[in-house]
Amino acid sequence: MKYTTVVGLEVHVQLLTRTKLFCGCLNRFNPTQPNVQTCPVCLGLPGSLPVMNRYAFELALKTGMALNCTIPPLTKWDRKQYYYPDLPKGYQISQYDLPFSSKGWLEIVTDALPSETKRIGIIRAHLEEDAGKNIHDESGGGGDSFIDLNRAGTPLLEIVSEPDLRSGAEAHAYLDELKLLLTYLEVSDCNMQEGSLRCDANVNLHVQGDGGQTIATPIVEIKNLNSFRGVEAAIEYEAKRQFDEWQRTRHKLGDVPKETRGWDAARGVTFAQRGKEEAADYRYFPDPDLVPVTVSEEKKRQIRDHFCEFPAAKRTRFETQHQLSRYDASVIVAQGKSFADYFERVAAACGDAKQAANWVTQDVLREMKERKTSIEEFPISSDVLAAILSKVGQRKITTNSGRTVFAEILARGATVDGTELVEQIIAEKSLAIAADTGELAPVIDAVLAKNAKIVADVQGGKQQAIGALIGQVIRQAKGADPQVVREMLVAKIAALP
Repeated sequence: MKYTTVVGLEVHVQLLTRTKLFCGCLNRFNPTQPNVQTCPVCLGLPGSLPVMNRYAFELALKTGMALNCTIPPLTKWDRKQYYYPDLPKGYQISQYDLPFSSKGWLEIVTDALPSETKRIGIIRAHLEEDAGKNIHDESGGGGDSFIDLNRAGTPLLEIVSEPDLRSGAEAHAYLDELKLLLTYLEVSDCNMQEGSLRCDANVNLHVQGDGGQTIATPIVEIKNLNSFRGVEAAIEYEAKRQFDEWQRTRHKLGDVPKETRGWDAARGVTFAQRGKEEAADYRYFPDPDLVPVTVSEEKKRQIRDHFCEFPAAKRTRFETQHQLSRYDASVIVAQGKSFADYFERVAAACGDAKQAANWVTQDVLREMKERKTSIEEFPISSDVLAAILSKVGQRKITTNSGRTVFAEILARGATVDGTELVEQIIAEKSLAIAADTGELAPVIDAVLAKNAKIVADVQGGKQQAIGALIGQVIRQAKGADPQVVREMLVAKIAALP
């Protein structure tokens, strides 16, 4: 019996503003000092009035436009009514029937179709204020629960996708691409550990019935998803759970309600929390304290004129302009805008984009991860790395010698702004390639004399055996060019009887 998994995601993104959405309190992650970034507006005290943060709205507008959404000329604020301890007003200021953007899309690349893209629809992106945070005793010892309202009023952008995703892997790919776009736009840091990006997944199945008809199972909303891998695992588990449930209750499907379930990452299972709310349960109505917001065509033009190059466009350009593989282009772009800019500076200065890509995706990225540093703080600047690669490309030093220079600069620890140190290290360590092939001839003759069996293997057609001879020559003739050594070895072996 066949079924299709149907997934829609609700992503909540905290915007990078200095202050909160409707007051002047700091918008900053602060886990050690609870309830200090609050005011009468955050606390919902009687008589307090909200005032919209213009910059938060502009960041949201930029995101909506980047997601190809339709931007209406007017949007308004609504009150979403529900009671929870971390919501002191008893309602959340959000948007309901007139969000500031809707009907957009985001293209993703999936493992199933790595050479093609899939377009995921965006139902809407709207602004709302965040709630506070409940802190519970999870030890099972029955300890107290606490409420921290530092986060209350933080500007949130909720991005709701169409149910166009068909697996946990596609959901993961969508989140990766969305996060990358948001960081390129600099609207959020998308730090899941600090709650800057949170995700709920709506999952159900379309099951092919016995008569060939398609039957939809009730939608389940999964919460407590704190990583992209967790989203993927929860969706895959939930799909299997729903199919097992459908097989047991197929004749009573109309009696199975929609529900909200949590995700237990430790056990790898979802668990029932409560029935799933509908829009009517929240009793939306227009917020009487906030005026509607108008968006002019001029404002949209100003935002569009300051767009950066989006990740998808950058990947395509790297493949066409720099002739990179899809994999290399994806790795570079995925590290962020600053990393991609670093690569381009190196490629332009050394004149070899492929070599630059190899070094930044391997050597640079490895050292960044080991040092837990960003590309902005990396000790080797783009012009210095380009100087090393230029030496390699001009065959003044070998690739191995280039890595020796690279490691030596890192070992010295200081940020390097010039290229003089490259020349200095090459001279100190005698890394320059020997230009006089006459010096190599006696070394090669001696190596061939000592390795008659390997010479016979090469003469017999085992060309890979010549690698052992090259290694011996290079160890004896410091600074020898491996390519030159290979050419001389091949010529001499061919001349032997």
